Amino acid sequence: MTAATATQARRGPSTCRPARPGGAAYWERVEAIVDQAPPLTDEQRLAIRLAIWGGVTRKAAA
Repeated sequence: MTAATATQARRGPSTCRPARPGGAAYWERVEAIVDQAPPLTDEQRLAIRLAIWGGVTRKAAA
């Protein structure tokens, strides 16, 4: 599996990518950067989930 294929497999099919100057070359650069990044640790995933969903649960509880 190539790096690009692995990235697509992780994200699933993408049908809506906003138009950018440079077109497909822009998204190729983005995917190359993502492919080079190490996987997130469990602590990083938790911090992201709390940043996104933490406020929602507090609002629901209030």
